[in-house]
Amino acid sequence: MMTAALIMTVVWCLLYGRVPSVALALACAVLGVAFSLLGRHRHRPFVLVDVLAQSSRLNRVSPSLKLWVVLVLMALCVSASNLVVGVFLAVVALILIVPVGGLRLRDYLHLLALPVSFLMINGLALLFELTAQRTGVLGIHVLGSWFCVSAEAQSHAALVMARALGAVSCLYLLSLTTPMSEVIGTLRRVRCPGILIDLMYLTYRYIFILLLMFYTMRDAAASRLGFVDYQTSIRTTGHLYADLLLRSYRQAYRNFDAMESRCYGTGIRFLENRREMAGGHVATAVGITAITLGLSLSFR
Repeated sequence: MMTAALIMTVVWCLLYGRVPSVALALACAVLGVAFSLLGRHRHRPFVLVDVLAQSSRLNRVSPSLKLWVVLVLMALCVSASNLVVGVFLAVVALILIVPVGGLRLRDYLHLLALPVSFLMINGLALLFELTAQRTGVLGIHVLGSWFCVSAEAQSHAALVMARALGAVSCLYLLSLTTPMSEVIGTLRRVRCPGILIDLMYLTYRYIFILLLMFYTMRDAAASRLGFVDYQTSIRTTGHLYADLLLRSYRQAYRNFDAMESRCYGTGIRFLENRREMAGGHVATAVGITAITLGLSLSFR
């Protein structure tokens, strides 16, 4: 719900004065309701990104091709001087992840809700400026001062948000279609330092260990009425995170002892599925990159 409210607020401020008020209000309401219904939490403890990547139909595409294409698209998106590139890449990522890759739209929006929330908050910071007098296309009077939105701020915020959304969508295109082991394996083949490879494996694995600890502890506290009211919830949350910190240290020591007992020192190795680059996949990647480059150059 918070993400939907932020989206409606930012869209209203971005388009205020450029779109008729009735149409703008209707568009904001439709966006808010759609995101609330499709992206709401479904009482799943957490969504395993690697599980979704393994089940994606794009998992059969060469991870090397996906990695390098995503890096090029991100560079083009961040350096673009217009918002068309970011919007185009966001739409392309949505199409490739959901209908082509087979991921459900609800799962994709649920995963996208957190970065979109941060993006909307930053958008509000870019839109509003504090002034002594009302200026621009929109002004809110607060305690003797004005929070105003100018046309220049609207254009600048739209460009920054489009760049960020396009870059995040590219990252999701990689992470939701390529298991982490294959991404790291690709980095190993391009001679990424071994110590960094091992740290990537361990950090990625440890994230899910901590998540499992947290949800187990939270469910145990909830079953004992640890969140029955606000005061009890605050106390329970404090104890929960303090205990989680101690348990994370214990788990880290146990993991280190387990690795030492197995004579760790030659690097962490996983079996990998080698996937050759198919001609159709290469042509699609080149086409998307060419269109993105063309859009970037056309709207300068």
